[in-house]
Amino acid sequence: MYQKMENLFHLVDHEDFFSRRCIWVNGPIIVGAGPSGLATAACLRNEGVPFVVLERANCIASLWQRRTYDRLKLHLPKKFCQLPKLPFPQDFPEYPSKKQFIDYLETYARKFEINPQFNECVQCARYDETSGLWRVKSFSSTSRNEVEYICRWLVVATGENAECIMPEIEGLGEFKGEVVHACDYKSGERFNGKKVIVVGCGNSGMEISLDLCNHHASPFMVVRSSVHVLPREIFGLSTFELAFFMLKWLPLWVVDKFLLILTWFILGNIEKCGIKRPTKGPLQLKNTKGKTPVLDIGTLEKIRCGNINVVPGIKRFNDRNVEFVNGEKIDVDAVVLATGYRSNVPSWLQECEFFSKNGYPKMPFPHGWKGNSGLYAVGFTKKGLSGASYDAMNIAKDISKVWKQETKQKKQRTTACHRRCISQF
Repeated sequence: MYQKMENLFHLVDHEDFFSRRCIWVNGPIIVGAGPSGLATAACLRNEGVPFVVLERANCIASLWQRRTYDRLKLHLPKKFCQLPKLPFPQDFPEYPSKKQFIDYLETYARKFEINPQFNECVQCARYDETSGLWRVKSFSSTSRNEVEYICRWLVVATGENAECIMPEIEGLGEFKGEVVHACDYKSGERFNGKKVIVVGCGNSGMEISLDLCNHHASPFMVVRSSVHVLPREIFGLSTFELAFFMLKWLPLWVVDKFLLILTWFILGNIEKCGIKRPTKGPLQLKNTKGKTPVLDIGTLEKIRCGNINVVPGIKRFNDRNVEFVNGEKIDVDAVVLATGYRSNVPSWLQECEFFSKNGYPKMPFPHGWKGNSGLYAVGFTKKGLSGASYDAMNIAKDISKVWKQETKQKKQRTTACHRRCISQF
């Protein structure tokens, strides 16, 4: 560590190094103050390791606070979504609401004294071979200044949903109605009485369609490909929890078959609703492609009643109407793009060994949390908050091991130096 610091002095101009624009971080830098970043910070705090959290927004969990619709609830039971070292309050429901989850995260940050540096947008981060340290350049939207942080460890916690995906659809730019991405959709209240195209049939697309229907809009949900739709609960048990239990005793393909049989009894034949099932089972598809099955909370019933219309892929938009691939045209008032999100890691992290071009670690779960040269990733497992918690605990233990060894060596050196001074006198 001391040799690395010495190398750094040769690398950086002395005047710039001691200015406010260059900051040495005595511990890891965590990029992102969402649930993944908070979980890692809490585990590091528990190990006694100092850290700095950089967050581009002005609050923790900005995705949850700023880019989610009002009716959102956790899709999985709370025990599978709690972060390390702090369970959900007992009086919370099985599926906490958006507000309850945000309250939980704010309590979590206070308990573990996590105080992120807000409004800090990381422009680039690279590992310097000469010094053996990470150099992280960040722009502060508050001070309008660029700051360079120097650290030994870098934890990437920006997650799988850092940037929204805007699809390229012919004519969408010329469409005269309102166009919003799901990240800007809050409620169907302002779409009362309007015809709305919802592009996407994942969990967000299904739930937004249901919300529009409940606010007396006329949603048309675009289903371009096959998708698994499962009941949220089977015989009073969470479908996820049931699958998790069966996987302890049965092979994955057997669990998939069992889930699909139970789903058919509960939801019926969803192909009659215009939704085709993939050839691979829901768990196999999740493990191989990262495609999460949809958990139905009432959307299928609205489709069967005709309150939500399932339509095929879009060919093009015109001024006020949309043409589908089957040649049908309808007039619509608005478009909601429930087309998902993606990682933004390739836009700022200058590294190509650990992360792939799509912004995910190259190694699959459970081995994708640690790279080389002090680089770590948390929240890229495609396994939700339970996967992020697993990563966070591993990262904290790994960094803590080195930190404690070096701290112990430092104390020993300080003591030895003090004794030599006394003997000289």
